[in-house]
Amino acid sequence: MKKAIFEKVGQVDIENVDIPKIKQPDDVIIKVVRTCVCGSDLWAYRDLEDKKEHSENSGHEAIGIVQDVGSDITTVKAGDFVIAPFTHGCGHCPACLAGFDGDCQSHTDNFSNGNQAEYIRFQHGQWALVKIPGKPGDYSENMLKSLLTLADVMATGYHAATVANVKHGDTVVVMGDGAVGLCGIISAKLLGAKKIISTSRHPDRQALAAKFGATDNVAERGDEGVKKILELTNGFGADAVLECVGTELSTETALKVGRPGSVVGRVGLPHTGKMDIATSFGKNIIIAGGPASVTTYDKSRLLKAVLDGEINPGLVFTKNFNLDQINDAYQEMTDRKVIKSYVAVSD
Repeated sequence: MKKAIFEKVGQVDIENVDIPKIKQPDDVIIKVVRTCVCGSDLWAYRDLEDKKEHSENSGHEAIGIVQDVGSDITTVKAGDFVIAPFTHGCGHCPACLAGFDGDCQSHTDNFSNGNQAEYIRFQHGQWALVKIPGKPGDYSENMLKSLLTLADVMATGYHAATVANVKHGDTVVVMGDGAVGLCGIISAKLLGAKKIISTSRHPDRQALAAKFGATDNVAERGDEGVKKILELTNGFGADAVLECVGTELSTETALKVGRPGSVVGRVGLPHTGKMDIATSFGKNIIIAGGPASVTTYDKSRLLKAVLDGEINPGLVFTKNFNLDQINDAYQEMTDRKVIKSYVAVSD
């Protein structure tokens, strides 16, 4: 089968490897229908974090068809169409029961990788996999795109809004204009926010943010950006801030634009130095967030919201590729030609 391999900085290649097999009783083998490139995949590709050459690709989002299941699996069977979340919650440990399956306590291998491939082995699949009604052919390509976002970015944006306690009538600032930030805007609106301030410097992303529900946009950065955001909140600051980038500047700004008692929902993969918590202490700002509770959110609300047409997060995919074009999919995201790259693998 074909599988993407991280060859070196700036290069992802395709090589032929064996189709994975069941290794553990709770494994599920999935034929990938659609996968994609995540913003977090670009850190190593852009030489912003260390990764071994010729190593497993970091792709972690997929929808596909179950091919085989281990002896402990009773919730899915061969032929089922499923979302393969990037998390592998068990559904019964204290963390999962509390709604934080992104931090499942039943095992240490809680995160996917290697999903930019024709087949994947999904560990701990009994509870974590999310069944989609019907078959891939029952859905339009646009709907498949939205379903794919439920493997990560839509659930991650929703996690930011949920842990930030966004509620009806709130003013929300969303740091970041990538797919997660844009899904954070969808989520803030879904939870009832009245004013949503996006922070994009790119016209295509600003337009999509507005389509998703952003009422205002601040393109400036640093002190000027903080000043403009505060002006839009009558000088008081936002009720909630969704930090969807992970950089030092984004985190610093998030802490400055929330009102006293606000919550910063952090889902941007942290790439910061030491964080000065004096700002949050002085303003009673609550800092929350981490890996998204993908399965919990998909099963409780997001899958239905997509199927009912209530939300359309698949619009974050702005160019289609096939698996042989995987390096182009990475490079065009790196060059900001594409918001999120969508990769068709099989029918």
